[in-house]
Amino acid sequence: MGDHHKDPEIAETGQQHQTAPDQTAETGRRHQTAPDQTAEGGRRDGIAPGQTTEDEQRDGTASEQIVEGGQRDGVAAGQVIEVGGRYGVGAGEIVEVVGGVANRGFVLGEELFLRVSRPGFEGDLRKEAAVVPVARAAGVLTPAIVEYDDSRAIIDAPYVVMRRVHGVEPTAGPPSGLAEQLAQLHEHERTEIPGLPQDDRDDPWQTVDQLAEHGTIDLGTAKWLSDWFTRLSGRFDRNEAKVLIHGDVAAHNLLAGPDGELLALIDWGDAARAPRGMDFAKLPLEHVAAILPEYVRHTQNAVREEEVAAAALWFHLDWGLGKLTADPWPGQRHWTAPPGSRVLGLLRFFAAGPPAPWRDLT
Repeated sequence: MGDHHKDPEIAETGQQHQTAPDQTAETGRRHQTAPDQTAEGGRRDGIAPGQTTEDEQRDGTASEQIVEGGQRDGVAAGQVIEVGGRYGVGAGEIVEVVGGVANRGFVLGEELFLRVSRPGFEGDLRKEAAVVPVARAAGVLTPAIVEYDDSRAIIDAPYVVMRRVHGVEPTAGPPSGLAEQLAQLHEHERTEIPGLPQDDRDDPWQTVDQLAEHGTIDLGTAKWLSDWFTRLSGRFDRNEAKVLIHGDVAAHNLLAGPDGELLALIDWGDAARAPRGMDFAKLPLEHVAAILPEYVRHTQNAVREEEVAAAALWFHLDWGLGKLTADPWPGQRHWTAPPGSRVLGLLRFFAAGPPAPWRDLT
């Protein structure tokens, strides 16, 4: 999707394996969308993509009712109906909803959701199936995997059946409880996960030099930016132990309840072992500043707020600069898609007079 953990997806392969219904899988990923679970696109009349009203679910106006005999992306409707039948879900209760780049999504009645890998993204699904059980063991709110199957015995593609979570995408800032959930994830005892990548920081000084060489920024700005990175590098431990991160903590991967409480963190396709600051790189900085004090309170290792803030700012600035020369990407709804959005987000954040410790990090 863009800047490697700089907004893009990581497609990693893992160990193949199959689980039967009601068994928890050990391996795989991507865009889990159901009514009440959102992926790409915009909102209409308060209904997010991947959400449908009860009437729309019945008449198929917002999503597609499964019609036997139809086929797309190599997946036949009859195959999806067969999977649903294993769980006592009839064809009339199966609805295809807005999916993502890597998967097609189907509601299986009120309790289950099916995602089928699109060609080329099979490793993503294996990766998510490996990460989700670990995240749940850490106490993180994320839908349970009921079945992961890459045997191609029913559907000629890997698929995963998950519990359905009825929630909506938060639109008024980060949901309550998100900070605690991230702390639980980051502080969970290290578990080896097949196919999980190790991620790290890039060299931002090199990025700045390249922007100057290409004429994107002037030499004076390049020196100012290089000096800023140098100051930031002294504000946190660049050799800190890596933790398990979600990798795409953004509104479209959060499901909230009616009172704004977090119900689930979904879509683990960008999960990695990485510096904890990287997990704050997909939220606007004003949202990071809002949840960081609570996050620090919930960490067991007593991390310092100013250190996590400096690390998060490092990624926002580095990834923002790295995307300045990217081509425009219209039609995307995540805020980091436009090439200049991160840099302008930094300008907006600091122009508004942020609280300590942020105002001391320039």
